[in-house]
Order: sequence, then C-alpha cells, then structure tokens
Amino acid sequence: MLHESTGGTGGPSGDELTVPMAWLYAEYIADELLRTGDLMPPTSFEYRAGRDALALTIFLSDTRGELSGIRVVSQLETWLSLTAHDEEWQDWVRERMDGATADAMAARGPAPDLVLAEAAWRWLEETELLAPDLDAVPGGGPAGPGEDDVPKVWTPAWQLGLPLGHLAIQLF
Repeated sequence: MLHESTGGTGGPSGDELTVPMAWLYAEYIADELLRTGDLMPPTSFEYRAGRDALALTIFLSDTRGELSGIRVVSQLETWLSLTAHDEEWQDWVRERMDGATADAMAARGPAPDLVLAEAAWRWLEETELLAPDLDAVPGGGPAGPGEDDVPKVWTPAWQLGLPLGHLAIQLF
C-alpha cells in the first residue's frame, strides 16, 4: 500500500529523499473527481473535507500497492460503495489506519505517505464546520426559508466531506 520513490543521490549521511507518491496520487485523483463534479469552490473548507475523505478512501483501498498504476474507472464502484455509509466508512478508515500504522512501525517507522494520510484523518476528525442541520424538522421555521434561515450545526469535517466525495464519484 505504501509507495515510495527516491530522488537524488542522498545527503552526506546517505539518506535519500522519500516522496509520498501514493498519497499524492490519491489526493490528485480525489481533486480531479471533485473538480469534475463542480460541487464546491476549490477554496472552501467543504471542498478540502471532500478531497481528504476521497483521498483517504483511495489511499486506504489500495491493498495491493498498485495505486500509481490504477485505472480510476475500474475503481469507481469500490470507492462508491466505501463512501456510501458514514459510520461504516469511519470505522473502516480507523481500522485501515491502525493496520497501516502497525505495519509501518514494524517495518521501519511511518512512511511519508502514511504521515500525510494521518494528518488528513486528524483534520477530518478534529475540525468542525458549520453546516445546515439535515436532521432539523421540516416546516419548523417560517414559510420559504432562505439559506440564512436554515438551522445550522457544527459538524465534523469528515461528515461533510464524505457525502460530497460520494456525490463527486457518482457524477464522474
């Protein structure tokens, strides 16, 4: 699952630069799916939440280490099913992240791909965005509510990003 590439001849101590290719490619695919769907402005926090949720799905679903050679169209159904249910997705990400972290630590320490994936997951879990309350009772407000009249709640970023990513996959 963890793809790495090295460039250069290394530093004075023989260390080589490790490039997190798998994560960067997953993020690129997620960004392209969201841009194609044209659902949110790319500068919004909601867009970032969608991109990070999709990138995590793409990165963590690559169980055979083939991400750089992946054909996006052949994986759309897998990603669509993974992003279909909030709670199941959250549990799936936690399990995959725990497994990847354990594998990386047993091997040689966290790879740069995993470090970026962990940072995205942390941001998605810890960041809350103000969003319309989808559980609000319809008809509880004045007739014909405008956008400003819709009740809003603070929602974890992953709960906004996941349906956005799911919709972007459907629109692709």
